[in-house]
Amino acid sequence: MISSKIESALNRQIDLEGYASMYYIAMASWCQVKGYNGVAAFLYHHSDEERMHMLKLFHYINDRGGHGLVPAFAAPQNDFQGIQEIFDIVLSHEIKVSNEINALVELCIQEKDYTTHNFLQWYVAEQIEEETLARNILDKLKLIGDDKGGMYLFDRDLGMTGKTGKAKGKKR
Repeated sequence: MISSKIESALNRQIDLEGYASMYYIAMASWCQVKGYNGVAAFLYHHSDEERMHMLKLFHYINDRGGHGLVPAFAAPQNDFQGIQEIFDIVLSHEIKVSNEINALVELCIQEKDYTTHNFLQWYVAEQIEEETLARNILDKLKLIGDDKGGMYLFDRDLGMTGKTGKAKGKKR
């Protein structure tokens, strides 16, 4: 049985993951409207991943005898200055999520809830990947600078990659 303290903390994490999913949809929609279809596809996919992270928490809470709750999500930002700003926000948000996951792990240790501690290790590893991916994308954007041709290739390539940044297997 899950304690009410852990259940409450996990429900706050549901809110954070769900908000991230909506935020990435807002970013994807902006990119699609501005003609960045590859970046949009990447962000739509990223939104789906965040939703999966949220659902995983729901199932865990419910399976442990708690009740996963659907929060009222605040409306995310819908207008952006450019791709650089979007990925600055992505990195900032992923760092925030990592900090929250670490706080959850600390709470589990304090509460001696080793089952939830073990469950959260997947999120710990996932956040390392998420932050690395965002940093790698920002590094590429820095290299591109104001080069429109570079941005065109970046957009095209990002649309053909999965989460790891590797080609999806499409032949060119």
